[in-house]
Amino acid sequence: MSSPDIVYEKVHFRHDLKWSVRLRPAEGGGLLLCLACVIEIIETEEIASVRKSFALSGVSGMLKSSAGPLKELLRQDHRVTLHFVITLIGMLQTVEDPVTVEKADQVLVQLLLELHNELPLHFVLDEIHKQLSDQFNVKRFLPTFNFLGNLLKTVPNVAHSLVTQYVPLLDHLCSAWLYPDEALKTSVVFVWLQLLGTSGDAAAQSLPVAIRDRLCMLLLQTFASAGSGQLIKNCAGLLWQLVRLDEAVPVLMNSPGSQVMCDGNQDVLANNSQILVQNQEQQPADHCLLPLLLKKLLLSGEETLQVTSAKCVAAILVHSPSQYSSVFIKADLPGFLFDRLASSSSEMLLWSIYACLVLLTEDPLLFSQCHTVYGIESLVRSLKEALHLTNLEVPKQGFLLLTEILERQPPSVHLFPSGSAFGAVSEVLLAGVSSSCLLVATQAVSAATALFRLNHQPSPVQYKEIVGLIEAITSKFSELLLPSSAHRRNTGTLRRSDPSSQTFRSKGYLLNALVCFQAACRLAEECASEPVLMKNPFTSPYKHNDAEDSLGSLCRCLLRCCDSVWIPTVLRACECVPSAQILQYFYTILCSQFTLLPAFMPEFAKKLASSDFFRLALGHKALLCAGNRNPNMNASCCGFLQKLSVCLLSVSVPPSSSYNDFEEVENLLHCSLSSLCCHLSDWPSLLREYQEPRSTQYCLVVLLYLALKHGDRLLPDQTVFSSVVVVLQSVQEQGDPMLPLCVLRSALYLLAVTQDKSPGLHRAPLSYISKALSSCQSFSSLYTHHPALLHFICRYQELAERFGPLVLELWLTEKSHKNIEQTVADTQENNEKGESETGERQDQEPDTETSELLTLIEKYPDVILTLMDMITTREAPLAERVLGVVKALLHGNGEYSTDLCANLRASLLQALQRISVESVANGLGHDRAAPVVNSLPVVLKLLCVTQTSDPPSPSIFTNMEGVHFKLLYHVSSIVGMLKPTNTESLLPALNYLQCCLSLSPAHSADRAVSVLLSNTGLMDQLQTVISSCSAPSPPPSGCPPLALLSCSHLLLSSLITLQRVHSTQVQRSISWSLDTAVQRLLLQKRNTDNLLLVSYVKLLQALLDVDLASAVVRLNTCSGLAGPRPLGVEDSALYPLGSTGALCLLTALSGLLLQKHELLLRTSVSCLSSLLGFLKRKSPITADSAACQPWFRFLLRCLLSSGESRLLHPALLKLVALMLQYGGVAVLRESDLLGVIESVERSGVKELGHEAAQALRLLLAQIQSSVSLPTEEHKLRVRKMMEELEPQTSAGSCSTSLSSGILHVGEVSICLSDFALKIG
Repeated sequence: MSSPDIVYEKVHFRHDLKWSVRLRPAEGGGLLLCLACVIEIIETEEIASVRKSFALSGVSGMLKSSAGPLKELLRQDHRVTLHFVITLIGMLQTVEDPVTVEKADQVLVQLLLELHNELPLHFVLDEIHKQLSDQFNVKRFLPTFNFLGNLLKTVPNVAHSLVTQYVPLLDHLCSAWLYPDEALKTSVVFVWLQLLGTSGDAAAQSLPVAIRDRLCMLLLQTFASAGSGQLIKNCAGLLWQLVRLDEAVPVLMNSPGSQVMCDGNQDVLANNSQILVQNQEQQPADHCLLPLLLKKLLLSGEETLQVTSAKCVAAILVHSPSQYSSVFIKADLPGFLFDRLASSSSEMLLWSIYACLVLLTEDPLLFSQCHTVYGIESLVRSLKEALHLTNLEVPKQGFLLLTEILERQPPSVHLFPSGSAFGAVSEVLLAGVSSSCLLVATQAVSAATALFRLNHQPSPVQYKEIVGLIEAITSKFSELLLPSSAHRRNTGTLRRSDPSSQTFRSKGYLLNALVCFQAACRLAEECASEPVLMKNPFTSPYKHNDAEDSLGSLCRCLLRCCDSVWIPTVLRACECVPSAQILQYFYTILCSQFTLLPAFMPEFAKKLASSDFFRLALGHKALLCAGNRNPNMNASCCGFLQKLSVCLLSVSVPPSSSYNDFEEVENLLHCSLSSLCCHLSDWPSLLREYQEPRSTQYCLVVLLYLALKHGDRLLPDQTVFSSVVVVLQSVQEQGDPMLPLCVLRSALYLLAVTQDKSPGLHRAPLSYISKALSSCQSFSSLYTHHPALLHFICRYQELAERFGPLVLELWLTEKSHKNIEQTVADTQENNEKGESETGERQDQEPDTETSELLTLIEKYPDVILTLMDMITTREAPLAERVLGVVKALLHGNGEYSTDLCANLRASLLQALQRISVESVANGLGHDRAAPVVNSLPVVLKLLCVTQTSDPPSPSIFTNMEGVHFKLLYHVSSIVGMLKPTNTESLLPALNYLQCCLSLSPAHSADRAVSVLLSNTGLMDQLQTVISSCSAPSPPPSGCPPLALLSCSHLLLSSLITLQRVHSTQVQRSISWSLDTAVQRLLLQKRNTDNLLLVSYVKLLQALLDVDLASAVVRLNTCSGLAGPRPLGVEDSALYPLGSTGALCLLTALSGLLLQKHELLLRTSVSCLSSLLGFLKRKSPITADSAACQPWFRFLLRCLLSSGESRLLHPALLKLVALMLQYGGVAVLRESDLLGVIESVERSGVKELGHEAAQALRLLLAQIQSSVSLPTEEHKLRVRKMMEELEPQTSAGSCSTSLSSGILHVGEVSICLSDFALKIG
């Protein structure tokens, strides 16, 4: 055979051409093949194996490339085809060359595959069976077995025919298995593997029982002694096929190792299945060989074998987990599986081991033998790797395994003894929750739920890790696709039943997350009950509350996440179709928050209530729990409503309520909420129809109260109002016991808040309400701080008479408690701003509570009578609060304040008369003085308020025989009877007297001054006050308040002035230290209050105006001030001030002129004018010398360069005029005067006020008379300015704002008329 043609040259010429075929070039390059030559080549023994192999290769190639021509040759004579096949089968046993045998195998398989429809397979199987029956050398059948295996693998239906029709052949296959040759066993196992694996389960299910059982035994025996890798792989594959058969699993698992390993016991292999089963039942399961073989596969280095081992274990456990799991566990197979987890990153292997271990977790023996403790670290490490794999089913299965282990682990055996181990598993769960696959994240959340058990927590508890997991689970909500009402409208019907939809998976994640969040809340509650677990011993003590690893941080995280994310997410998920399961966990979680952070719950509860959670929870109960449905959800919802209600009540009920009140509410809600599963539309009928038990109606009233109090109107106002009235009437008509306190309080609130939209009450309902309210021993227990309650009580006379004073008192008391912090803040702010701004507080808007009372008074005028009675009969704190309301009423209602003040004065006069009588009987300041005497400070303050609030008009003081004179008389008399320590009454009394003198017109002031100066008690009181602070140093702690001392100075200055004017007789003079006053102004002004400085200067001004000689005041002085004795001519003229004292006072006043305090500046200029006038009158030389002192020039330079706004101040203009009058051009240069004129021209004369215009006119007149202006132009400018000032300085243009106004500086009221500049 010299050419590539497949022919046998020696005999080819004898063959008919019909057995030859030449392929076209496109098909085989023009190859010539003679089938007869091929048969003769393979049959002739003399031909070399190489030529036979070449010929078979050509046939094989033709079958692969173009089988059609060859098939046509074979179809010519069926006998030739059979002969060709028999020859090839024979070659499998006769030919020694393995290459040739392999070629014959390939040709046979290809030929049968191409001709399986024309060539019966049973012919081949019969031939093989015949050869196996006739031969005794089993080893020679190795090629035949290989061929049979390849045939089963390639040609369909061979396996079915072999199992069903050739059982004897299967027996021969089993017998061949016993031959002690691994290559032969490998081939035989391969045949069985292909037999059971190529046709699905059909062949395996059709296998005879005896053959199947014998096969199992032979497999175990071969597997146990296998040494070659291929044999082990084939055995593992066959084992996988067998364990998938339910009937084969018991045989494999109950085959003891000693029986299988006995090679000589051939009888056992021949016994039928019944005897085998009997022997198996007598063997203990602990000696099963199969677990050992599977462990052997796990220890192998090949991943395929490890996967097969895990799959076999899983298949066996699926068959009967309770029966076989203990066998694997006792064989230590879980440990081997866990070890493989730690050393592999194969998707298939990891998934198989996870699935196998999940099945093993059903057996408690896995945990009792500490396999989970051994393998938890490997599991965590493998999960970290699995999350990086592309097949996300692997981490999902891993997290399922972790969940099962965490859920089933006995509490006595800890999986995470250290914080690092807990941190590792938390890190893996965090990565799982953050996975892009929602199914993986859901399973990771389930694992986190199991991790949040107390027995899994290390010591110390890793709160930081738990917080991280909670936040990660919460952050996943933004990725969920949850149905909403808008989504439902857009998409129509939601496909809730499709498990593969994103919406379905999102709801699954949400449900698992809720379960996890509840587990975290439960863990926090358990840790809170264990003091050892509450704090981390490794955290500094001062960081325990705010540390990231503290229980407090976990509780705050839970509340924060619940408030900001969980609540809106759950509400959105249940907006369309509420889920009872989701809502059950949701309300349980909300309920837990009230236990974890009780300090934060009042605000949280208010937020829930104001977000309509009462309506929401009650609606869910009605929708899902009616008819005893979803009892667990009903219980959690009731628990939430109960916690919410009790919390809201704890912050809304009066302080007088006791613990029993809360317990009563809690019991009421506990008994009634579970059965309250009706819609809101059914509530009115429940309230109006009497049914036992009454607790249901009480529960409805409480719920309506709490909901309405926080803006959730469950029912229309008219319905609520009428229903509550019916309940109160029904209770009394049925003779039921007194309503529970909480119910009565709720009913009163509901009536008050819903009254505006409801008709008025008639006498009968009012009687029922009044009786119900009277049944309570303390009305404060029924009080709710709401303006509607005020209006409801005061609206009906019957209620106002009995409960009006009580409700007003409670309103004012609550107002004080509510505004105490704001009052402190305002006080601090006022102290920072200064007294001048503090005095303007009467212009501030009243607070909300006061405004409500003002509205109430306007609507029901009789309320003012009740308030007046409270001023004179209640304790001082309450009377002070009433005084504040009256102040706001007077300041804010100018249109009728005159009439109101007139009525108040009459009432105050009666109160003062009663106080005078009581003071004579008991003495003012007595410890057991009558209430009317104790209210004296408030009465006097109110008197001052009426004095300053009444529109100022001199006509009201013209008749001093009227009420004003009587008030003045009684106040002065009372002052004389007060103890000096009673500064609380002295200050408003003296303040009132001082304002009376200032506001009295000249023709009637003589009577007022006579009354005061004739009152020796008043003069003694003034002497005591003034003498107590006579030292030049800062006042000691025992000294009267500065406000009282200032007021005394101002009153005394008015008395001095008016006594001189009216020549009033003085009964008792007051001693006053002149040197002390001068030293205070000179040396202590920095440490002295501005108002006190003003009062000192004002008193000095009054004394200087009378030349320091007044019957009212006796001045005391010292030699350092008046001069050494004997006095010189100048000191004698100026006594008791003296020349030194005059210079000291000038220096002190010049220093005060630099202050920016308005009253102090005005008073200092006026006092300086009086001092210069005094010096001019007593010693002209001293006056001229004092006016020309250098410091005055320096003072004027500073003032004139301080800016136009300050330069044009009336007081400074008056000061410049004074200096020009007394010092002339020696003090003021022409340029300074021209600067003043230019400033006025720039600002404009019309912009000047009346006082400034008068002061400027005086200055210009001084300039015209005493100053020689440099040019005629300057003189013309002065004359023109004088003409422009003429209209503004006329008497008709005089502004009364300053002369008639009253300024409040702290607690002192000052008449601004006393501080007007005297110009002229």
